[in-house]
Parts: sequence; C-alpha cells; structure tokens
Amino acid sequence: MRMIDIIIKKRDHHELTTDEIKYFVNGYTDGSIPDYQMSALTMAILLNGMNDRETFDMAQAMLKSGDELDLSDIKGIKVDKHSTGGVGDKISIPLAPLVASCGAKNPMISGRGLGHTGGTLDKLESIPGFSVDETEEQFKDQVKEVGTAIVSASTNVAPADKKIYALRDTTGTVEAIPLIASSIMSKKLASGTDALVFDVKCGNGAFMKDKAHAEKLAKTLLAIGKQHGTKCVAVLTNMNQPLGNTVGNSLEIKESIDILKGEGPKDTTELTLNLGSHMLVLAEIAKDLDEARAMLEAHIKDGSALAKLREMIKAQGGNEKVVDDPSLLPLAKHQYDVKAPADGYVTEINTNEIGMVSVYLGGGRLKKSDKVDPGVGLIIHKHLGDQVKAGESLVTVYSNQDYDEEIAQDVLNSYQISGQPAPKEDLIYEVLQQD
Repeated sequence: MRMIDIIIKKRDHHELTTDEIKYFVNGYTDGSIPDYQMSALTMAILLNGMNDRETFDMAQAMLKSGDELDLSDIKGIKVDKHSTGGVGDKISIPLAPLVASCGAKNPMISGRGLGHTGGTLDKLESIPGFSVDETEEQFKDQVKEVGTAIVSASTNVAPADKKIYALRDTTGTVEAIPLIASSIMSKKLASGTDALVFDVKCGNGAFMKDKAHAEKLAKTLLAIGKQHGTKCVAVLTNMNQPLGNTVGNSLEIKESIDILKGEGPKDTTELTLNLGSHMLVLAEIAKDLDEARAMLEAHIKDGSALAKLREMIKAQGGNEKVVDDPSLLPLAKHQYDVKAPADGYVTEINTNEIGMVSVYLGGGRLKKSDKVDPGVGLIIHKHLGDQVKAGESLVTVYSNQDYDEEIAQDVLNSYQISGQPAPKEDLIYEVLQQD
C-alpha cells in the first residue's frame, strides 16, 4: 500500500477502503507518512468528501490510535454533551452538575479555547485551585461519587487526532466535515460514554456559518454514533450573537452560577434546560422531554443543582465558596464601556470578532504557549433586536490594561445599528435524531 495511491484515489473522487484509512491514520501517527502527503490527502478530503462509512472508519482508526476509557463499572447509562464551539458558550459548566443532581452519570472530557471560541477547561481553571487534570481512576471515582467530572483528555486519547488536527489548522482544511466529525467522535467515543447530545452551533460566531453545513455535520455525527452503537441527539443552535451576557473565563463562571440559582440570562438558561432534557431522556432518567425539563427546573429551584456544583468544584480541588461568593473569582482591574454612537436597533453582531476581542484582552490564546488571563472579558448589554439610544453602553470591557482605543473600536465595529429592527432569531433551530 502506498500513500501516493491513496491521495490519487481520493483526488479522483473514489471511495477509500477501511484498510487504506487505517494505513494513513496509523502511518501519519507513527511518523512514517510525512506532513506533505497527509496535507495533500486532507485537502482532497475537503474538496471531495467522504461517505458515512469512510468517515466512521476514520473516526474508528483515530479512536484506536490511543487509550480508551472503560466506564463499565459505573452503573447506569453514561451520557455526555459536546458543543462545536461558540462565543460565550459556558453551557457545560451549569449543565454537568444539573444533570448529575437528577441522577445521570456525566463523564465530561472537555477542551481549551480554539481560535475565537472559549474553552470549558480555561473557564473552570479561573476557579481558584480547580484542577482539570485527573488520572483515569480519579475521573471514574468522581463520576461514581459525584455523578460528574469535567476534565482534560489524557495525552494518549486519540493521538492521531491531535496530530492530524494540528496539520489541518495550518493547511486550510479545518472546515472539512468528515474530518471535523471524525475528530470529535474519536475523542468522545474514547471517553467510554454510552450516549451523546451534540450542540451544533450555526452562525457568524460558529465554525459552521450556515444551517446547511451545520445540519450536514450533525447528521454525520449521528451516523458515526449509530454505527458505533452510541445513542445520540443533535441540537442545531444559534451563534449569530454571543450566548448569554458574558464572554471571558471568570465572568462566564459567574453567569453559570447564576443559571443554577435561577437568575441566569434567558438564552443560556433555556439552552441548559433543553440540552439537559435530552441528556436525561437518553440516560433513561426521564421518560420524555417534558418530564426531564420539570426535573431540571425543580433541581434548580430547590438548590440541589447548585449544591452539586459546589460538590464538583470541591472534588476537583477548587474553592467551592465561589458559588456563594463570586467575588472570590479573579477580575480584571479596569472596566470601561463601549457606547452606542446613535439611536436605533441592534441588527447584527459580528460574534467572531467579539470572541477575538476577548482573546486580544488575554482571555484566549493567539498561540499555543500563551497564558490565559482569567479575569478579562466582556459583559454584553445589548443583543440582537434590542433598541439602543446614543450613549448607552453596548458592552463593558474588563481589562488589566487601561482604556484601549483599538479594543473599543473593534467592539464598536462588531455592532450594526439600524433605524429599523431586524426579525427576532430562534435560539434553537432544529433537533435531529438518529435514523
């Protein structure tokens, strides 16, 4: 078998065999296939695609390249959630303890910020003492005892994916749906979960900019899950504006706490309840979505979800007192407002640019070695459809530097204010089930 023959085959729109896919995944992982050949193949895949069988085989090959967690000794159906990434997307943080408080077992392996999107692990590490690095035994013990744990992947979970993703990131092939889907599923299936809920973001702040591509990715994820024997649901959600009122690590922790107090923004609360309802049904804790939602709402109201968040934070070495006293979270020294230049209505927000502003402030990474500043970020005061008056604050910037004209201008440029209101947009576009 030769790599050049595989490249030519995919270049010419032909289907690759299971053995060919295993060959190039294993060969690239062990270094016997060079970057230039793998980059040629990933570009051919971007241009010509893969069918469901090829994509499943690629996910399986990447999954088998490293360790797989065995969670069979944890009783019950293990259920996880994955988001394709957005701005202000802190949903995993309230969601994990909320579903665990209802009795679901939720082993959650999460990631760090990528480009303009924030990372769950970076947000959790803004809690003093919180550790996302656990051994496999610690992780399993915590899921058994607490019901949930949010941790980073071990260095040997899907090593093929790490290497292939790094190449895609520098060769213009990140957007290839078969490669995105196999990347996501190789890591998620390696975590040993029985069921998955996907939050597939769609809009100007998402990797999938339009609904057609988001739906195609969702269907591909569902197909891989079905072939693997993993129950899955995909929810297509709006990312044409930041989710919630906060962007930035400690600011998003504070909002997550508010959600579990019943005081969170309408959109982040609704999405937490929606995704959580699907998780409880997949875990067979609730018979239908209505019963599941009622359980989740009750556990917010009686404080048990908030208590589970404290328990999770303590179990991972964090200061659980932040739940009752968020002032213990780090916060930037300086705050300043970016104000509306005229009366009107917010008709567009460049969500990608809002995310990048948080990165420029230090809330994310421009390069892998960058250290994240946990206290910087943005509070969003005006959302799509809101009426504004000249001089009203659109956004409050939290920074450890004095007022920055360039940052303020970037925020202002992210907003489109017009004389007529734009139609309201749905938060949840569609729910897709496995065939």
